[in-house]
Amino acid sequence: MATPKLSPVSPLRRDDTPRAQPPSSAVLRVQDASAAEAYERYLRLPELSALREPGRFPGWAGEALVTPALQALEVTFRLASLALSDPRGYASRRELARRLECLAAREVELAAALCEGDRGAPLAELSASGGVLPRERSASEVWQLPGSAAAVVCQPSEASLLPRLAAWDKSETLAARITYAIEGQMQGCAFTLGLGEPNFAGKPVLEYDRVVRPHELHALKPKPEPEPRSGYRNRENETLFTMYQILESWLCAASQLLARLNERIEARNWEAAASDCWILERVWKLLADVEDLHLLMDPDDFLRLKSQLAIRAAPGSDASFCFRSRALLHVANTTRDLKKRVPWVLGVEVDPNGGPRVQEAAMRLYHSRRRGEGEEAGKVELLQAFQAVEAGVRRFFFAYRQLVAAVMGTAEASGNRALFVPAEGMDPLAQMFLEPPYYPSLDAAKTFLADYWVQQMAGASAPSRPS
Repeated sequence: MATPKLSPVSPLRRDDTPRAQPPSSAVLRVQDASAAEAYERYLRLPELSALREPGRFPGWAGEALVTPALQALEVTFRLASLALSDPRGYASRRELARRLECLAAREVELAAALCEGDRGAPLAELSASGGVLPRERSASEVWQLPGSAAAVVCQPSEASLLPRLAAWDKSETLAARITYAIEGQMQGCAFTLGLGEPNFAGKPVLEYDRVVRPHELHALKPKPEPEPRSGYRNRENETLFTMYQILESWLCAASQLLARLNERIEARNWEAAASDCWILERVWKLLADVEDLHLLMDPDDFLRLKSQLAIRAAPGSDASFCFRSRALLHVANTTRDLKKRVPWVLGVEVDPNGGPRVQEAAMRLYHSRRRGEGEEAGKVELLQAFQAVEAGVRRFFFAYRQLVAAVMGTAEASGNRALFVPAEGMDPLAQMFLEPPYYPSLDAAKTFLADYWVQQMAGASAPSRPS
């Protein structure tokens, strides 16, 4: 069936006169390389990156993607332990525990989404042993599979902090909720994590200790040194350090997810690419949740730590922070570059004269009655996910600016140029909101499609004239 003509109201150009193009988004860059290096040394990022070197499991295609996500989850368990063992009477332990529980549940949800369809992960099969526990695996458990009389032995993680949190009276409720979240979210996967979840289905267990390496991961802690004069040990140092290790681990996973997303777009696997794109949007929301933990840090202790770590503008610079994340800028730039994929998805080339070729193709796709069939399957969902990711990026940076104002004051937020400096001289955080949409053709296509349906509905409801 031929697609009906959409709308005569679209201001489509039929001439070859070039028109001005909207200003392109500037690439986000680190302003001070020495500040970025100080940030990486503080968080021990080189050692953290060494724990996720690819190639340790040759047959596992998702290794580089799943490993940092599970490491972020494990570091979240460490942050929960720090929060609940904080001896300060003015610490926000209860609210922080609630937020960490929600954060861990979101991380489990994302990790499960990344593991769906993964058949190459290293697994410890439920080995039949007549119900006899091996001496060298003290954490092993005996299971009896439903409908079978044979006894099997499950080998869960021995090094993860979650089983230890489950055995501590202050954190047993939090740990129980996380383990049941793991059980529920991993239902769609071929294996489970082996962190103490019930595993009612008797599925194979991931070799969590080999993949995540919890002992080495938790060895990458800050080395708190008391202040020289007062001998005061600032507890917020460990909190800040751990928070940003979680953030950097998810940025590593996001970088790998973007690489897989681009590969699937190149292969025209639209439905799988759309799935990755929706996961990417949830990762940006998760990054905002991690940053929001700053709101629960004690103002006096945090600002004292800020002064101690010299988180301030460099001489002659307008920057207000010295800690800058190269990974954040890379993921932000790569996410914004997804706009270059729209013509490929629509199967058209960009008009060099500035015509509405891409916009018309988008309108035809949105209006087609066969838009979910054949070669078009998954295209609309992918284009929708592109714009959802744009909203997630803008939401993150807008929330970040408000967070700086809430945690360190409006003066810091208004003068902040620290994370990145574009080619233009304006405040980059302000530029994130003033720059044009990432997907102007998709935006215009929806605008004119809405106008078309307004006219159609108005014409259908108009009373017919008497003859």
